[in-house]
Amino acid sequence: MEVNVYNIKGEDTGRKVTLNESIFGIEPNDHAIYLDVKQFMANQRQGTHKSKERSEISGSTRKIGRQKGGGGARRGDMNSPVLVGGARVFGPKPRDYFFKLNKKVKTLARKSALSYKAQNNAIVVVEDFTFEAPKTKDFVAMTKNLKVSDKKLLVILPEANKNVYLSARNIEGANVQTISGLNTYRVLNAGVVVLTENSLQAIDNILI
Repeated sequence: MEVNVYNIKGEDTGRKVTLNESIFGIEPNDHAIYLDVKQFMANQRQGTHKSKERSEISGSTRKIGRQKGGGGARRGDMNSPVLVGGARVFGPKPRDYFFKLNKKVKTLARKSALSYKAQNNAIVVVEDFTFEAPKTKDFVAMTKNLKVSDKKLLVILPEANKNVYLSARNIEGANVQTISGLNTYRVLNAGVVVLTENSLQAIDNILI
């Protein structure tokens, strides 16, 4: 699949690049995508949730009713879960939500996500660029020139570029990512993926 290469002014450079069929033209695997996104979302969870159990409640341990004849269950002390202010039964405890995912599955998921974008013509390739200084208006101008300002945007760079990152930071729906941080969730969450020429070559090296 061939796509045109544009500059940040939105002008067609007259050149074309070929998207690697083994990355952008595969049959997407939805289950691999599901697993990779699930792992990404799980890793965002802090896992610090906690509720007190019966032994952790501060309260009197005096027996509040006789053993039999009360017409109900034996509730024991005031910390009983059946009473207001008592403990919680089987409440949440701090835990780590991480789970292992094989590297091949993660690679397949990323290829599948990129293939979906290619099928929907949601990939734009631009010349390698940078900004002289962090300016939001420069990034906004670029998105307008490329006619993607009305969509959720993921810009993928071959390496970190502070000026580009800071220029996009205050724009809602815009995300700048390096190749090393490329993940399935962000690709799928974007309406359009903007790739520089060098990042396109780097993707070939990483995912093949």
